Amino acid sequence: MATNNNPLDNLQPASNVKKLSLIAFSGDFDKLTAVFTLATGAAAVGYEVNIFFTFWGLDAIKQKTGRAFVGSNALTKLFGYMMGGLKNTPASRFNFFGIGPRIFRHLMRKNNVATLEELVEAAKALGVNLYACEMAMHVLGLQKSDFVHEVKDVLGVATFLKLSEGGQTLFI
Repeated sequence: MATNNNPLDNLQPASNVKKLSLIAFSGDFDKLTAVFTLATGAAAVGYEVNIFFTFWGLDAIKQKTGRAFVGSNALTKLFGYMMGGLKNTPASRFNFFGIGPRIFRHLMRKNNVATLEELVEAAKALGVNLYACEMAMHVLGLQKSDFVHEVKDVLGVATFLKLSEGGQTLFI
């Protein structure tokens, strides 16, 4: 009699809660793509998905997807412009002065894989919960009105950790 030696068959969830919480710290193209790929995949199979955007990750949920002077003073507006928005996210490696993400987008389309922008739209459509980090917003001079309307709330770390209880949490 053959035995099944697949170690994945023996894994059991820690609880009955199907919840995935992601902390999006990076504003890099490839890392944001990973965040939204995990989020949409989990949401598509019935998970409650929460994404907490902090510091450079906040770029992914700004209303203005291109370069914009967003912030409360000259320094934060300069930061807002330099961050560039979702359309200008750099690759963490092989950025090549901004050409890297364009190459990635081309390869994604060529291979019938959702682009970062398509994944963001899918996350919104699937009801993924988007949260902005209150502390990072203060540092960067941002307001809730600077973000897409799908941002559910502005939270502090303690509130996000409470919200994440009972599920898996990943930091990207």
